[in-house]
Amino acid sequence: MVEQRKDRLNPLLRLLPPGQLVSASWLREREYPTNLVAYYVANNRLESPARGVYRVPGPPLKWQSVVASLQLNEASWSHVGGATAIVQRGLGHYARLGGAETIQLFGPDTLPPWVNKLKVPEKFEQRSDAALSPLRVRRDEKGVLHRFGRDEEPISPDALGELGLAEIKWGTFDWPLIFSSEERAILELLEHVPERESVYEAYVLLQGLVNLRPERVSGLLRACHSVKAKRLFLALAARIGHAWFKYLDLKSVNLGSGKRALFPGGKLDSKYQITLPADLDEHAR
Repeated sequence: MVEQRKDRLNPLLRLLPPGQLVSASWLREREYPTNLVAYYVANNRLESPARGVYRVPGPPLKWQSVVASLQLNEASWSHVGGATAIVQRGLGHYARLGGAETIQLFGPDTLPPWVNKLKVPEKFEQRSDAALSPLRVRRDEKGVLHRFGRDEEPISPDALGELGLAEIKWGTFDWPLIFSSEERAILELLEHVPERESVYEAYVLLQGLVNLRPERVSGLLRACHSVKAKRLFLALAARIGHAWFKYLDLKSVNLGSGKRALFPGGKLDSKYQITLPADLDEHAR
């Protein structure tokens, strides 16, 4: 029995790099039953930082380790997006008072219960990516990227840019984490204004995005299903006047019809037919 346990442990250690987490179901799918996992935990070959999740003992957990575990082991469609993606890429300051940073993940998945029970200072928040759902991507167990769709067509990392996504290598093992590009992240952020995001904070972040690629922005605007996010982006960007704005190709961008009154008492942007707060310019840099 001891030899059998040793024989099973070595392949597991090869599958599971130090720092990454796997769920109990992941282990069962690879024929590691509950009693064998319990034996490894009792003998300090595995540890369980929260109920139903395991890892090889190693350095302290970081939030990036959690994201890597979801994307590389759990085949999650979720990626780091919105304000988190912008700030983590060094493109803005976004500190909210009163609590730990929230890591925004965008995708159709529900976060596993263990994610917010881990002893990391950050909290994780799952947000809908419905506005850009055709542009979802996930990895399979072999690390191959697949685009969302009936056939989940495999794609190369080089194709991520067209979807408004990017790989960012992190940690000792250069884990390829999937983040939104700044062009996609600002649209994701604006989709949640004003219900969950402040238009003032979004405005400040957009002011810092001086190097957006107009062809990529144009493609994302065509793909985006949210009329609100598109109109809000264009109205705010027009006020800021970045150099890239005049190169946008909006011919095939569906901006819907009718007015969008987001802010009671606000001022109507006559071109994009959406209200903005009357005091918005007081938040300009």
